[in-house]
Amino acid sequence: MKTVLTGLAAARRAGQPYGIPSICSAHPVVLRAALRRAAKSGGPVLIEATCNQVNQFGGYTGMTPADFVAFVGQIASEEGVHGDQIIFGGDHLGPNPWRKETAEVALANAADMIEAYVAAGFGKIHLDASMGCAGEPLALDDSTVAERAAALCAVAERTAARAGLPAPVYILGTEVPVPGGADHALATVEPTAPDAARETIAVHRAAFAKAGLAEVFARVIAFVVQPGVEFGSDNVIAYDPPRAAALSSLLDDEPTLVFEAHSTDYQTGDALAALVRDGYPILKVGPGLTFAYREALYALDLVASELVPGYGERSLAKAMEALLTEAPGNWIGYYHGDATALRVQRHFSYSDRIRYYWTRPEAEAAVARLMGVLDGVRIPEPVLHQYLPQVAPQEGQRAEDILVAAVDRVLALYERATAAGVRG
Repeated sequence: MKTVLTGLAAARRAGQPYGIPSICSAHPVVLRAALRRAAKSGGPVLIEATCNQVNQFGGYTGMTPADFVAFVGQIASEEGVHGDQIIFGGDHLGPNPWRKETAEVALANAADMIEAYVAAGFGKIHLDASMGCAGEPLALDDSTVAERAAALCAVAERTAARAGLPAPVYILGTEVPVPGGADHALATVEPTAPDAARETIAVHRAAFAKAGLAEVFARVIAFVVQPGVEFGSDNVIAYDPPRAAALSSLLDDEPTLVFEAHSTDYQTGDALAALVRDGYPILKVGPGLTFAYREALYALDLVASELVPGYGERSLAKAMEALLTEAPGNWIGYYHGDATALRVQRHFSYSDRIRYYWTRPEAEAAVARLMGVLDGVRIPEPVLHQYLPQVAPQEGQRAEDILVAAVDRVLALYERATAAGVRG
């Protein structure tokens, strides 16, 4: 199934581009929706974990790379998905979780993390050493980043060889968008300058050759660049193909490469298809999926308020507000404004910082109560249409199925867009 990644550049050059969504989430409902869609299609599904989310120390999910593979594997088994359909990717693998430490300490931890990812079966590795560590500039020069990426790549290669695993494919690049969206209002986003992208590719190619990894560079399938797409707390910067045309044309000189597009959440289907067509066929999406999950949960919260005596008025939303205000660490640096603005953003922001709270005991208990009171309750079609009109109601549909269907609507948009590129 990994050939779907290695064939991206050739397909573009042949005038038959296709793409693949990259599912960047550890939420079980999101994963179930993605895997259920893969079970129906029989095709590949690319699921990625990030360095802060999953690492050798557990990350914020509490999972190591091996734990994450087992977690996904269990859901896949329940949904009837074959293991060889799943491509596991590691995102932003580098010193980022330990950047407050010295470079020596941070890079040693990064090496251990990459070893854990590769040993667990992650076959798509995004090496990201673009951030400075303690005592270093916030952003490093391309040469330093490339040298560190090459050193981390060598760790991945040794690990795969030692474990008898297929050699990974790699994603490189220094112009990496902020994970989870911008932390301020955006009016526009400039695409990466073509000369800067060209220089980044050249510097990495040279660094890999210097490290004795020239042959490995042939398995670098994409570079991360900024095609001009991003989202903030309450707005989305849409893809504008003419503004990125010069950047896209750079690929004409790099026949083995494509670009990877981060922060494609909330783009329209037409914009996603245009990204695939223009050379950005790996479409990263994460917050947009958990946003759809939260949107459906809050709709069901209102449904329960209407249909279930004694449930209360928006009990789930109230429980989440209490949790968010008592433990503000995951949102307080990202949202701005007066008390009303902050309250609105805590729940409804495109940045979806609320996604970090769903695995907390208080949130799990509130969601379980909602699912429990709706168990066996027939939701009249007009009521569902009132609160969640985008999900087509089906006879006998359970609340959990409604949540999966809400996420699947977003996944369907990506599936159509990646196929739309093939149709031209």
